[in-house]
Formats: sequence, C-alpha cells, structure tokens
Amino acid sequence: MARRLKVALVHELLTQLGGGERILVEFSRMFPDAKIYTMIHDPDKIGNAIDPARVITSPLQSMPFSQQLYKWYVPVMDWAIEQFQLPDDLDLVLSDASAFAKGVRAPKGVPHLCYLHTPTRYLWSVQESYVREQPIPALIRPFVKPGLQRLKRWDYIAAQRPHAYVANSTNVAEQLQRYYDRSAEAVIFPFVDTSLFQTSTKVDDYYFILTRLEPYKRVDLVVDACIQLGARLKVAGSGTLLEELRVRYADQPTIEFLGRVTDEALPDLYANARAFIFPQEEDAGITPLESMAAGRPVLAYGKGGALQSVVPGVTGEFFEEQSVDSIAAALTKYDWTSYTSKAIQAHVAQFDVTEFRDKMHTVIETVRDRWHFQHNQPVKG
Repeated sequence: MARRLKVALVHELLTQLGGGERILVEFSRMFPDAKIYTMIHDPDKIGNAIDPARVITSPLQSMPFSQQLYKWYVPVMDWAIEQFQLPDDLDLVLSDASAFAKGVRAPKGVPHLCYLHTPTRYLWSVQESYVREQPIPALIRPFVKPGLQRLKRWDYIAAQRPHAYVANSTNVAEQLQRYYDRSAEAVIFPFVDTSLFQTSTKVDDYYFILTRLEPYKRVDLVVDACIQLGARLKVAGSGTLLEELRVRYADQPTIEFLGRVTDEALPDLYANARAFIFPQEEDAGITPLESMAAGRPVLAYGKGGALQSVVPGVTGEFFEEQSVDSIAAALTKYDWTSYTSKAIQAHVAQFDVTEFRDKMHTVIETVRDRWHFQHNQPVKG
C-alpha cells in the first residue's frame, strides 16, 4: 500500500465559510493528516467544517480584534504569510489563494502547487473600484493607494514562488498569465457535491440568490428588478450590507432577506425556486452549480466564470448589463418552466466533487513527478 503523502495546506484566512473555504475543506479530506496553515482563524465562523486541532495560525492571530477586524491587517499580511516555518520533510505544499497564500515559503526541496481562485483582485483587476467603495476613514484614505502599490509589487514576486498553478477557470488562467506571467498546469473548475441536492416536484414562484452581501455582488440590482416586476425574491447570505439592505427594503413584502442559512436548508431553497440569479462577475462561481445540481436554471451576468458553467437554453441564460432593466428584461423574456431538470443535472455532473478530486490527484502526481525528475530526486510515496 502506497504511503500517504505528507502535505501542508495553506489558506489565507479562516474567518468566513465561502467558496474558497469549501475548496480547502475538500483538500483537507483528500489529505486528512495535513496541517492547515492560515493567518487568522475564527472557529465560530468556520464551525465544524475544519478541525481546529489541525490549524496553525500566524502571529496575527494574537493581535487585537484580528478575528473581527481582519481587513485592517491587510497591510501586514505579506509579512504574516512569510512567518510560517513549514516542516522540511513534506512531500508537497498545497495552497489555495485569492491573495496572500501563494506567497508562503516552501521548504527547500519541496514542490509547491497553488490552486488559484484569482489574482489578488484589489491589487490588479478592481483596484480603483475597491478604493472608491470601501468605507475607509478620510484620514487613512491618502495612504491607501501607496500601500496597495507596495503590496502589488510584493504580490507579483510572491506569485513566482509556487512551482506550479491550477487555475479555477479559464478566466483565471488568462489573468494568471496577464498579471503574473505564469501559465496554469491545468484548469479545474470548483465543484459541487451533487449527492447533497435533489429536484423538487413542486417549484414555487420565487427567485433565489445566495451570496455574501458585499457591494460588488450587485444584489441590489436584482432586488430592484424584482420589485419592478412584482416578483418574489429570497436572498440568502450575510455580509456587510445585510442590515442596510434589510432596512432599505423593509417595506417590500415580496423581498425576503434570510441571512445565513444552514447547509440542511439550502437544497430545498434551490430546488423550489423558479431560477437562481447570479448578478456578479466572479472568476468561477459555485452557487450556479448548486442550483443546477438541484435541477433549477440560472440567470447569470454574462462575464467571468459563469460563461464556463452556464449553457444557454439548457441550464440557464445570461443578461448582458449589470443594470436593473437588463435583469428585469431577462427575467420576463425566458420561460423558466421550459428547462428540464434531467438535462440540467446531466450537465452539472462534470463538476461533481468526485471529478474535482480525481483531476486534482492527477495534477499533483504530474507536478511531483516532474519536480523530482528535474531535481534528480527519487519520488517518495
């Protein structure tokens, strides 16, 4: 029987349970003995998804209010990720990164594979809008751009450290080349565990959104479009805008903000909806896959990772502009009863977690074999 690989998993922050964390959870299942290195860990937000005994944190963990106000520590996260001293006897460092995790220093002689969610968005693709939209105090605002430029220089250097990359979408593979001058070993889209979802015999008359409630998610556009049409909308998820949106739309009886919902409640919310709406531009996007796993179509903004998962006329449709009118027009244009659950679920099967796991193991074997060949080392394990 082959020896289990000794792997270190590296993840930026365990302060919320989103798409990136679900990837980490799967990596932790693939390598059940692996320690998880993360800069800040908030067990209350992660729950039992990650065993706290496996987590090793950076010096930021002990800083004042770091678990609650972690965004204020961004200026020193480049330093923090470099403080980890990983064991010398590892077979592989496996990071998943949307910002700092790729900058971890792997021990000499150990290959580092990075699963890239995105190049650091607020340094490269959306820096201007990020600075404009963040609630930054006036006294600090003049120092933000110079600080981001410093981090941008570090980010490029850090992006050269992994020996190989897996991109989570063709969109991210292109950005990896554009911003970091690196090529992806493979493109492996995020997964959905199709076994957790089922179709419903009775579809209700509401539309559904599940997302973190942050400005760039553009949930307000969908809410306004549904109000314009008099359509019911259920919005699941928490975030910095949750209370603000609840207050703003308190007098709208067709709009319901559910807050954070349990994993047990999600399948029915997907399965009973007319359609799932995905208004933001994401580099990949897991929630459209979950809707498809429940047999329901998706209306998505026609940019980014949704182009790789949504098939017009089969699993959903696209709208062209991030505007109330464009979303409202698409909601009325398409007959959401015409999509068949069987066809939708047949399509999403290629994104099942078992496919993801098999593809990742193949890439890991390829990267390790090439590494040891190039360094004239016998392959362990």
